[in-house]
Formats: sequence, C-alpha cells, structure tokens
Amino acid sequence: MTTPERKEPSLTADERTMLEGWLDYHRATLALKCAGLDEQQLRAATVPPSELSLLGLVRHLVEVERGWFREVLAGEETPPLYFSEEDPDGEFHLTDADTWDEAYSTWQREIAYAREVAAGYALDDLSKGLSRRGEHFSLRWIYTHMIEEYARHNGHADLIRERIDGVTGE
Repeated sequence: MTTPERKEPSLTADERTMLEGWLDYHRATLALKCAGLDEQQLRAATVPPSELSLLGLVRHLVEVERGWFREVLAGEETPPLYFSEEDPDGEFHLTDADTWDEAYSTWQREIAYAREVAAGYALDDLSKGLSRRGEHFSLRWIYTHMIEEYARHNGHADLIRERIDGVTGE
C-alpha cells in the first residue's frame, strides 16, 4: 500500500463540498493509521481485552460504507461480507484467510461506490432504505453520521497504532 494522501477540507466550501471533504479526510486518516505496517501488525489486537485491530476496523468500515450507501441510501439488499447473524462482530474476528490486501481493496471499492451513489442525490434527498423505525434518512444525515463513525474509529486506530510502534498524531 502506498502512503495515502490526506487533503485538509476547505475552510470556505459550500455545505456539500464541506461534508464530502470531511468524510474523505477521515477515510484517508484511517488509511494513514494503517500505512507502513505489515500484515501481522495490522492484525494485532493491542489493547486488551478489546479485539479491535486495524485490519478489523477497516473491515468494519467496509460494512459501514455498504450499510449506509448501498442498503440505506440506494435501497439495495446486500449481504454482509464479514459478519453474520451467528457472528455479528465477525469483521473483528480474523482468520488466517483474512488479508490486508483483500480488506483494503474491498474498502476502496466501497468508498468509490459510495461516492458514485451519493453523487445522484441532493443533500435533502431521502434514502430509499428505512431506519429501524421506518423513517428515511437525508443524504446530509448520512454524511454527518459517516463523519462521526470514522472520527470515532480513528480514535481507536490512533490507540492501536501507538501500541504497535509508538506512532501518534492525526
């Protein structure tokens, strides 16, 4: 993996550009947290008793991207890739067959698909999929939630990375 480029969001952009900028910033932040590590380090759950690893976090964000942009926004029925009813936290339960290359490329495909789907919606447009209470979400709400989701997990990634090799920072 090449070191990802992270671009600071504009200070004066319109609302949509700002929201997309912050989401891309946080996506790139997670990629930076993983950059330069080998497979073993990416798989390491370094903050016991938590099972969180950087590889697990990327797999989780694959599912989050799929859930919000494919299932909720576009209304597609998509099976989960890494979890099941029997193992609802399966994205964090790594096997020997699970690799960084597969997870990273799947994550990048889901991000590209999310951008493509979202481009067809205005911020106030409502999702085709529904909440558990039968309500629609605006694209604005989805973007805001995704920023929050990445920001929270980037905090986890920061702690994991520091435990692996002492690297800290944004």
